[in-house]
Amino acid sequence: MRKIKEFFWFCSGAHVPTLLKTPTEHNKYVSIGATIFFTGLFAAIAGAYALYFVFSGNSAAVFIAIVFGLIWGAAIFNLDRYIVSTIHKKATVLRQFLQATPRIILAILIGIVISRPLELKIFDKEIKEQLQINYLEIQRARIDSLNNTFISKYKEAFADLNRLRTERDVLLNGISEDRKKLNYEIFGNKTPETSGVVGYGPYAKRKEEALKEREKKEEQIAHRITQQENFINERRKFDGLLDEQLATSKQLDSLVALAGFADRNKALGQLQYDKNGQVNESNYWAITFIGLLFIFFECLPVFVKLMSAEGPYDDWIANKEAVSIYESSTDRAADIAVIDQVQQTKIAVKVTQEIDKLKNKA
Repeated sequence: MRKIKEFFWFCSGAHVPTLLKTPTEHNKYVSIGATIFFTGLFAAIAGAYALYFVFSGNSAAVFIAIVFGLIWGAAIFNLDRYIVSTIHKKATVLRQFLQATPRIILAILIGIVISRPLELKIFDKEIKEQLQINYLEIQRARIDSLNNTFISKYKEAFADLNRLRTERDVLLNGISEDRKKLNYEIFGNKTPETSGVVGYGPYAKRKEEALKEREKKEEQIAHRITQQENFINERRKFDGLLDEQLATSKQLDSLVALAGFADRNKALGQLQYDKNGQVNESNYWAITFIGLLFIFFECLPVFVKLMSAEGPYDDWIANKEAVSIYESSTDRAADIAVIDQVQQTKIAVKVTQEIDKLKNKA
């Protein structure tokens, strides 16, 4: 148990010999050290998963993720330990906050970056469904674009086909009317265009001939329509339009499995909004609060240090620093005095030597 306590003291960045003199501060710095340690551990896990997600599919993905996770966790641990150990409780609240500001800004950036891969994992099912919708929309847009280009390219052929179809429709309507008139003529139904005489007489015969003429013409137009449609279908096949089809469920699953970070990230952003562009509050706030949770967790060591009250350990450290500063100042003064004395002695010796030289010359 003592080894664990000493380890967390080390994590807190406290001066252990001084901390041993203040028993009431032991638990506080165990808590601070544990917070720094677990923040670093969590950063290592999150960083490792983020890299594993980026390199997923690579045979070395696990190795790269573990190495990066250890380096990332160690870097965050060391940074938190340094910042927490340099925040002096003797300083004003504003000064303490200014000391912690760089770490808080970094924590926000880290929280945003690290939370994204984990959010992608949490909403994996919903993202896959959104990706399928996105891929189908992309395919539909591609097919529509190709069809519009094809229609524009062969607009004369389509115009001829539409003209023939219109002409055929008119003939079919005329044939239907002629058949009615022929039946009326045969069965003796009196109308402005029939004789009203029952039987297959000369009027019925003329109407039948006119009907056959229309049917023959309709057959000719139908044949021309078939030829035109065959020509257009051949052009479709030649241009590759017949090969463009919407993906099946199995194909969509394969596409989703190969989706990269950018596609998944876009899908996650789309989950925050409905089709009409309105905010989907349940998804929006869920994603937002997950990100805020990571940011808060990254800032936790600094917040714990800032929230902790000033204690006897802080007084001991402040006094030791004051003594060290005073000792340094007095050592500096002593060193200067010694240097001055040595310089004066050198000057005196030099003067004596010069006087002796002058006496010898005289």
